[in-house]
Amino acid sequence: MPRKTRIARTGFGFYCSSLLALTGFGILAMPSLAAETNRPPNIVLILADDLGYSDLQCFGSEISTPNLNRMASEGLRLTQFYTTPRCCPSRAALLTGLYPQQAGVGNMMEDQSLPGYRGELSTNCITIPEELRRADYHTAMVGKWHLAHVYFDGKKQLNHESEKPFWDDKHGWPLQRGFEDYFGSIHGVGSYYDPFSLVRGNTPIKAPATNFYYTDVLTEHAVSDINRLAGGVKPFFLYVAYTAPHWPLQAPEPDIAKYRETYLAGWDAIRTNRYERQIKLGIIDKNWPLSPRDPRVPAWTEVRDKKWEANRMATYAAMVTHLDTGVGHILDALKANDIDTNTLVIFFSDNGGCAEVIEPGWYDVPSRTRDGRPIRVGNDHQAFAGPEDVWQSYGVPWANVSDTPFLLYKHFTHEGGIASPFIVRWPGVVQNPGSLSGQLGHVTDIMATLVDVAGAKYPDALNGHPSQPLEGSSLLPVFEGKVRPHPAPIFWEHEGNRAVRLEQWKLVARNGQPWELYDTAADRTEQNNLAAAHPDKVKELSDLYDAWAKRANVVPFNSLPGARPIIPASEDEPHTPYSDD
Repeated sequence: MPRKTRIARTGFGFYCSSLLALTGFGILAMPSLAAETNRPPNIVLILADDLGYSDLQCFGSEISTPNLNRMASEGLRLTQFYTTPRCCPSRAALLTGLYPQQAGVGNMMEDQSLPGYRGELSTNCITIPEELRRADYHTAMVGKWHLAHVYFDGKKQLNHESEKPFWDDKHGWPLQRGFEDYFGSIHGVGSYYDPFSLVRGNTPIKAPATNFYYTDVLTEHAVSDINRLAGGVKPFFLYVAYTAPHWPLQAPEPDIAKYRETYLAGWDAIRTNRYERQIKLGIIDKNWPLSPRDPRVPAWTEVRDKKWEANRMATYAAMVTHLDTGVGHILDALKANDIDTNTLVIFFSDNGGCAEVIEPGWYDVPSRTRDGRPIRVGNDHQAFAGPEDVWQSYGVPWANVSDTPFLLYKHFTHEGGIASPFIVRWPGVVQNPGSLSGQLGHVTDIMATLVDVAGAKYPDALNGHPSQPLEGSSLLPVFEGKVRPHPAPIFWEHEGNRAVRLEQWKLVARNGQPWELYDTAADRTEQNNLAAAHPDKVKELSDLYDAWAKRANVVPFNSLPGARPIIPASEDEPHTPYSDD
């Protein structure tokens, strides 16, 4: 019998029903209930925030992720799944099946008065929940939205000095874009102990002042939604958009303590160990060399303040572990409600690891807590990450580890910015549980996949106008163990960073830099630039990119009003040892 289990000590104070579950590999798939009832499956879509390609154990990490391991052992991992390089563009592409600029979110949340850059989802596109409600699904969401305008009165709202609304209207909020129920945060970043822009339905609320940790509270709400919807006549779509492990680095001290000794080994050893495990697991090809350590980062042997550095990554690891625990409770809730065999569960990250170095002057970083304590913002070696009154990121050195074995980070269209771990679990449909697939997938495929599995029909017209055709295609054949015809070219553009992938060829460039060409079958870590050797291929792919940019509302980044890319800064001069001062 299921037993009642408290999953987090939070101010919301309710319990969820769950079963103890095995977390090792090798669990056999159950027969599919869908085959017995012909009822469309329930769908649970779980999104991590700024999780790097190698941050899960089943993708090579040393971080404990037993529940995602379990999901992988019962399902399928895609090793060539791509997102966009940034949070909100990925969410726009995910929810609409269009490229971000086609959905109105080509950059961030500011309205730049151009069709591809309105800063919120266009009314000329349909979202997954809008489409699935047409197919007679219930829809619910918990977590980070980041697809609507947010207005700040300086830092007064963040610092609890003003109750001025952070919105002008709510037409771009989740309930207005197809969700029947919502709990989460509208803005893209906030404290894990007191998240800014927290909303229930359409109503802004405050988090309890004590016993609140956002990742765990999001899990509670997700489990509550499953328990509420499981017994209904209709299938349901649940979108769980965690904010973990996006900065600020904040987690309970006992969870951080478990990892501090691990990371005293340093980023060089951790990165090498991940690379070797990835080869052993079959995640990457042994012939792809590990990309070099970022030149801005010193060798670990030169680092003086090793305990402070280890604490940053230990905090990040604790945040990932909380996320993994949440996934476990979601899987257990499906099992406890006897619906796990007819529920499609998908997990991935919105982009690669984040090398940003937080600065106090950023518009959405607070300077004090609700109870008046000053927040220590930035990578001050006198403050250790973890508590509510410290806002730090793990910066370039550890982002370089998260994105093992690839180059660069969030913001960029090299592999480190756009390659995501991807796991799907669907008993009876996913063939060969525990297996890997190297077939290409892209975030725009998610809408097409869910329309396919739900038996829905993407509309030919929207608001009296022809609808934009979906850019992605269904991943269902991949889940079923079939070979999906090679997708059409995949394109990226963000902050002037751009790329196109066609079969094994990838053309990629940083903002203002010339094109680079890579054969990803032989060199996915982008170490051997073939642009000079294959000018015809460069022209072919660049012509494809130019044609796509024209039809997809892409504007050259430097031509956008007020364009100011965030370039991850060096935390010290290149190769200079960190100081204990």
